[in-house]
Amino acid sequence: MGRRRRKFTEKFKAKVAIEAIRGVKTLAELAKEYQVHPNQISEWKRRVLTNAPELFGSGKKSTSKTEEELTAPLFEEIGRLKMDVKWLEKKL
Repeated sequence: MGRRRRKFTEKFKAKVAIEAIRGVKTLAELAKEYQVHPNQISEWKRRVLTNAPELFGSGKKSTSKTEEELTAPLFEEIGRLKMDVKWLEKKL
């Protein structure tokens, strides 16, 4: 039976990635110190660097919908249901 996969916390990943970004130690030194493969450290470093702009965003996500966009379909459904109720009342 194989070894169990190790799971690292986000805090640990961030710590190692930041050290890799600083460049004080090489990837091989960091890998030996933290007992993690150098490719994994490179992946964490890449993810931190690509997601850094979102960390310093205005706080609002650009992909989030406005309140009106969220409520418009609900009001349409309410209107449809009211029309169905009126139609059913006429039929009875």
